[in-house]
Amino acid sequence: MTRTQVLSSSIAQARKWVGVALLLGVGLGHGPAVWAQSLAPAQAPVQNWSFKGPLGHFDLAAVQRGYAVFAGVCASCHGLTQVHFSDLAGMGLTSEQIAALAEAWQVPDGLDAEGRLKHRKAQPDDALPEPYPNAQAARAANRGAVPPDLSRITQVYPGGPDRVLALLTGYDAPTSHQSGKGSAAGEGLVGGAHPAGGEGGFANPYAIGHRTAMPPPLRDGAVVFADGTQATAEQEARDVTTFLAWVSNPHADSKRRLGVGVALYLCFLATLLVILKRRIWSHVRK
Repeated sequence: MTRTQVLSSSIAQARKWVGVALLLGVGLGHGPAVWAQSLAPAQAPVQNWSFKGPLGHFDLAAVQRGYAVFAGVCASCHGLTQVHFSDLAGMGLTSEQIAALAEAWQVPDGLDAEGRLKHRKAQPDDALPEPYPNAQAARAANRGAVPPDLSRITQVYPGGPDRVLALLTGYDAPTSHQSGKGSAAGEGLVGGAHPAGGEGGFANPYAIGHRTAMPPPLRDGAVVFADGTQATAEQEARDVTTFLAWVSNPHADSKRRLGVGVALYLCFLATLLVILKRRIWSHVRK
């Protein structure tokens, strides 16, 4: 047989076995649609967030605690590249507090004479630094997964804050193969690539495929809150989710206040117009 004939025969056999597999799958009730549905994330429980609804508002104390969780836990793998330190004034910090907070971070500052990357203390005008210099370094450090940037996570992540919280707190009990250092990455906050190995990762019903490259990131006492709030894993998860929701939409409260003001103004204007109409046409008989 010629090479072309051998190739044609192989393709025909492959098509045949694919067809058999599909028929068996449909016959057993495990067709592609059913299989895909079984891997869909579970519905996250609906939470009663203070910032929900047209009259909602952010609890700035919770936002500040959430920043502490991000800086102490999440920032080792995730970035907030669209956020500058000066933007944190919106969560109730003074300029002195922001300057002190920025100095605790190191940002890239060009190369030295030997071509190595230099760092300096951050300033309020700097963006929060990324934890890795490039995607290759992120993959190397996180078992093949690239931790996503969290700047707009609650707006782009299906399910929003409810699912972020559910993902952070919804890990199943660990099994023997769920070991090794992972990242707060992969599908762990946005459908990132799973590490090589197929069955690797960590079981979580709120992740795509019910597995995530991100190990359970939070634990009791992972951070110390300045306001004395007890730092349980549940509290840390709620606060960091509130912080990420605020980061994703930092002007939400001012927009709501503006909307309420506009609504009240329009109501007043409508009432005034009704009164003027009746006064102008009061002499006209019906």
